[in-house]
Amino acid sequence: MTSFEIEGFDLAAFVAATLDEDVQGGDVTSATVIPADAEFTGMMDSRDAITVAGLPIAAAFFRALDPTAEIEILVEEGASVPASTDLMRLRGNARSLLTAERAALNTVQHLSGIATMTRSYVEAMAGTGATLLDTRKTIPGLRRLEKYATRMGGATNHRMGLWDAAMIKDNHVAVAGSIGEAVRRAVTAGIERVIVEVDHLDQIEPALAAGATHLLLDNMDVERLRAAVKLIDGRMPAEASGGVRLDTVRDIAATGVTYVSVGRLTQSAPAADIGLDFTAV
Repeated sequence: MTSFEIEGFDLAAFVAATLDEDVQGGDVTSATVIPADAEFTGMMDSRDAITVAGLPIAAAFFRALDPTAEIEILVEEGASVPASTDLMRLRGNARSLLTAERAALNTVQHLSGIATMTRSYVEAMAGTGATLLDTRKTIPGLRRLEKYATRMGGATNHRMGLWDAAMIKDNHVAVAGSIGEAVRRAVTAGIERVIVEVDHLDQIEPALAAGATHLLLDNMDVERLRAAVKLIDGRMPAEASGGVRLDTVRDIAATGVTYVSVGRLTQSAPAADIGLDFTAV
């Protein structure tokens, strides 16, 4: 298997911590029921049509417990596959494969679920010219993985964290006194990317005048989004955000905004239905 890396993500540490959470003193079921030298072959497959994400991570779980396991990943990350597609073929120590099974499946099911939902939004927006963004609405500790999954589904990552751009929201404005003052403070501090959330059209010009570099149009309906895009007039990127659903995303994207951000990609995506069946050798 070729090396697998996600920037800022420690795969070995993730695998070790996840297995420790599940195994701790040992897998008492496998240790008492399965002979130590028994071998299994296995096939991981999709039960539904999915967009795949996380197979190399699953492989890392199996290899952590059986370094000699034979593992063949059968589809590429980001591939959209029909139901009943074989995803991974395995052969190795039966105890080890069984012990790693749940951690491996949980990871692939979760990440593929995110990638699958993301792909559905990307396809719904096709041809509008807008780009789908994810958000910071991620499970604590899993942000790098979940944002990797949205990329596999075709989205673009928004801020990875609080450090890589300023995002001025209503609570910041309440303390600063005005949108203009909040933006000026960020610009004076040397922040290069200053994203400003606006929920009224009359907030757009003060944000632009103070030096904002990106406007987040929050919870605006389609008519107001069109009006906002007209006011912005291409002077900076415009992002539609808030309450976006699969049945509304195309109309929102077609208003002329640069981006549409969707929190539910990571916040609400259901796990993909993926199974793993073993056979004794």
